[in-house]
Amino acid sequence: MGHSHLDPAFHHRPAWNAGKMIGTKRPLTQKQIWAVRFFLDREGRLRDRALFDLALDGKLRGCDLVKIKIGDLGFWS
Repeated sequence: MGHSHLDPAFHHRPAWNAGKMIGTKRPLTQKQIWAVRFFLDREGRLRDRALFDLALDGKLRGCDLVKIKIGDLGFWS
């Protein structure tokens, strides 16, 4: 369902994605990767560090990473 071109409330409304970056995002640089690893190690977040390394090694996106279950990893079978 759209809006009428006669409705004055929608004449000068900017697009919802105006000025936002769309499309694929740039990959992390080596400096950013090591900064994240250093932070996770310093904070003692072993689980997050393991998930971060798994995502990098497997070229996974965030939405793919959150779907992983322990049984999917194959360590326990």
